[in-house]
Amino acid sequence: MELVDLKAQAYAEHYSSKLDPLLEEIAAYTAANHPEAHMLSGPLQGKLLEMMSRLLCPRRILEVGTFMGYSALCLAAGLAEDGQLHTIELRDEDADRAAGYFRRSNRGDRIILHRGNALAILPALEEVWDIVFIDADKPGYIDYYQMVLPRLRSGGLIIADNVLFHGQVLEAEVTGKSAKAIQAFNEMVAADDRVERVMLTVRDGLFFIRKK
Repeated sequence: MELVDLKAQAYAEHYSSKLDPLLEEIAAYTAANHPEAHMLSGPLQGKLLEMMSRLLCPRRILEVGTFMGYSALCLAAGLAEDGQLHTIELRDEDADRAAGYFRRSNRGDRIILHRGNALAILPALEEVWDIVFIDADKPGYIDYYQMVLPRLRSGGLIIADNVLFHGQVLEAEVTGKSAKAIQAFNEMVAADDRVERVMLTVRDGLFFIRKK
């Protein structure tokens, strides 16, 4: 299901500030070579992530799901002078590609790439997070959320991607493992009185969740 009118999206991209040329290179490479290129955030979502990071000027950002490193670079653009971004990727091939892009960026020394299962890595990261971006396996969303929320500062922001899951959560009966997992995640967040939230219909759905 096409959730966003493509003409409207192109129009919005045209009138939004342009992203770094390295991000354009990442997008072009991913589109030409990666079988799951649709997972890339893209220019409009990327600029939104960058804008939110610049507004919050975070010291610590966590990303669960690095993929090609595109969204990490967008978020890292707003880091405070002493800031760091930690990003976790399960797949070595994607992690290798992302690491190469990080080295070429002007914030590469502030990005720490962790390889492996996020559920095993997260408990060892003894940080207080300002922004957390969750964009990994959908059945893991609830676990990731519950693990990171206690370490998110008051007023901190969790951003969860793909919360409309290609429109599958809009069906009368939600089917499929990932769509069901996203629906359960959305319902859990909606019932969580520790946070306030807004769901945006950008790309495949973004959930902005602010800890009270």
